[in-house]
Amino acid sequence: MGFGSMRLTVRSDTTTAVRVLRRAVELGVDHIDTAAFYFSPGGILDGEPGPVRYAPELIREALYPYPQKLLIGTKVGPGRRPDGGWGGATTPAELRFQVEENLRRLGVDALDLVNLRVSGDAAAIADRFGALAEMRSEGLIRHLGLSNIRLAHLDEVAGIAPNAA
Repeated sequence: MGFGSMRLTVRSDTTTAVRVLRRAVELGVDHIDTAAFYFSPGGILDGEPGPVRYAPELIREALYPYPQKLLIGTKVGPGRRPDGGWGGATTPAELRFQVEENLRRLGVDALDLVNLRVSGDAAAIADRFGALAEMRSEGLIRHLGLSNIRLAHLDEVAGIAPNAA
């Protein structure tokens, strides 16, 4: 059973988010979906400046050390700028930065699953998937997946590395 962590950061208090995550795992959740770009940009909470909260950091606070049966899947590709706008990782260096950010925020040496999230109209993704496959061979990623793709994208990456999701 999976749990999506995107909305955890909209809570005004970390305590509730941590309780929700712990309870989810108690109830049988064994897969958590997250991304380093799941965050609240701060802003005003109850008239005061609120902290920036990142979903992977909430997951770490709630569940680290992680239960052995828990798989944490994350995404790379899109990203949020500090001003709240969207950007994207299209080069191997930008993807590596996002993978390393996820590693740091989750507090792990290797990510269980990294999904390359692409816009459905992206023409070619082999170079980006190949960059992630290289990080997989380095031991930074255990499994690779794809998110928000077209059927042609599956054919494109078929010979690069196993696609687990």
